Amino acid sequence: MAKRVSIIHGAVCLAVGITSVTPAFAGGLERGGYNIDQLFDASPFTFQSGVTYVAPQRKLKNARDGAAGNAFPGGVTTADDTENYAIPYVGFKGSYGDVDCLVDYSQPFGAHLNPGSNWAGAQSNIETKLRTDNYGLTCSYKFDAGPGQFRFIGGGFYQEIEGFKTRNVLYLGPGSPPAGNGRLDLGDEAWGWRAGIAYEIPEYALRTSLVYNSRVKYDLTGTLDLTQVPVVNPFTGRRFNVVGSAEAPDSLELKFQSGIAPDWLAFGSVKWTNWSLIQSIRFCEENGAFGCPATGVTSLDLLYRDGWTVSGGIGHKFNDKLSGAVSVTWDRGTSTGIGASSDTWTLGAGVQYAVTDNIEWRLGAAVGVLTSGSSGQVTRGGVTYGTDATYDYGNDVVAAINTSVKVKF
Repeated sequence: MAKRVSIIHGAVCLAVGITSVTPAFAGGLERGGYNIDQLFDASPFTFQSGVTYVAPQRKLKNARDGAAGNAFPGGVTTADDTENYAIPYVGFKGSYGDVDCLVDYSQPFGAHLNPGSNWAGAQSNIETKLRTDNYGLTCSYKFDAGPGQFRFIGGGFYQEIEGFKTRNVLYLGPGSPPAGNGRLDLGDEAWGWRAGIAYEIPEYALRTSLVYNSRVKYDLTGTLDLTQVPVVNPFTGRRFNVVGSAEAPDSLELKFQSGIAPDWLAFGSVKWTNWSLIQSIRFCEENGAFGCPATGVTSLDLLYRDGWTVSGGIGHKFNDKLSGAVSVTWDRGTSTGIGASSDTWTLGAGVQYAVTDNIEWRLGAAVGVLTSGSSGQVTRGGVTYGTDATYDYGNDVVAAINTSVKVKF
């Protein structure tokens, strides 16, 4: 039994560290996602802090201005679309009897696309940046059931969102100069909740969990700045307040892990994320005297489909100090003709080192392939989207590194 239980303190913990790297590559607006694995730590109290740094290399090519039917005046047909970013995490877990609670901070969703103003698709995007800050409280109650323990899991989280988008507005065709750049700023805060179940048999390092995270409904408010655009309609040439609504997606994730030999562990997960909630987010002038067009004064057109993420791997405890793990992850892209969120394949690896009996240090890395595709005009419900630009993208590389420290007491 001692050999089997020892897996818990080595390969199991390391597997958690590896799986925290790969969500950064998932489709839609996924960044760190939701991760409550620290809740299952066997120590009475733990503090964990870490950061994942991601370097996506998505490159756009064969860009054409949709309205003009040819290259944007002076624009180039290629662009580096993505910016590097960091994802922080801080969590504190405490236990009292059969109750465990986790307080954590994370950034589950976000984006930063920055192809610039000199490419042919400037009408589609110059720069888009989105960030969420998530503050969660999750608890579980466990009790004996057969050879192991069963858990009920529940909690809530408070989420803040802010972002902006800039793009060229009202390009009138070949021979005409760009009319001017517009900027949309938005933000809101809202609440969500989670619920789940888990079953564990510590003797075999076995754990399976199923956790649902709710939707988060945002009543977005912000400003639309069109002061650089000539006055050709009631909205251009001025800056005004706008309102819109959107929902961060709900998700359901199944995780499984089990010891397969002394000091060896197999683990895996399947996650569904309801990205199809996000189609076209319409913004209207707040209390505007001129009404709102059917497609909004402006809109964020994403036309996502649901995301699926499947991951599996092996962990091994080499000795009382050092453990290692590797994993492979497939994520189904969420783009359906607009944007560059394609399928991703990722290989992750990492090590965990016990500095002392109370301090663990983890280092993980991953490399992935962002598969190829194209973006252009798409018709949904009788409305045509993607008329501002078309472009292609090839198979690109994404890489990430993660480091974290856990203190147990």
